[in-house]
Amino acid sequence: MAIGDLLLATLMAYLLGSLPVGYLVGRIYGVDVRQHGSGRTGGTNVWRATGQTWPPVLTILGDIAKSFLAVSLARWLAGSEFAAALAGAAAVVGHNWPVFLRFRGGAGGITAGACLVMLNGAAGAIAVPLAILALYLSRHASVGTLTMGVGGLLTLLALRLAAPGHVPAVHLLYGALATTCIVCALRSNIRRLLLGTERRITLW
Repeated sequence: MAIGDLLLATLMAYLLGSLPVGYLVGRIYGVDVRQHGSGRTGGTNVWRATGQTWPPVLTILGDIAKSFLAVSLARWLAGSEFAAALAGAAAVVGHNWPVFLRFRGGAGGITAGACLVMLNGAAGAIAVPLAILALYLSRHASVGTLTMGVGGLLTLLALRLAAPGHVPAVHLLYGALATTCIVCALRSNIRRLLLGTERRITLW
């Protein structure tokens, strides 16, 4: 694995992650999502800002697509799981702190989940439903996102202990980096959760 290919794959993953899908979708619908709700560009805030169903759906699909592409390109360019894991983490960094929006993006839940599925399907098949369940039961987008990060890392760790050959150590590196990004992005939400003042999703 050439260091140049690794750096290129990581940079491309960051730029792909930086694509502000939610912001662009909001603009199509005549809304600047940064001026509403949490000010983030993720699907939940796009839903709050637009009050419609299709904008958040399009946002989520776009965030999934850019995550899949980031990991796939890294595997193709550098040909290693280390590059793929690093690219996945870079995509989450890009989503949360996008260069195209002056480093003001989302919280990384969808991006982290999509990258996890690409890196390790078994872990993704466990962690993603857990995150969706946490979101549904709590009605807090932040709880779902935190569960995606922490749950993804713990799932990778459990699978690594149970079947080391199926979970490369670099996947744990991805899990740790992605979780760190999510926790950093949600610091204010975590404070509100502890105080009991966090916003709830009122869709159901």
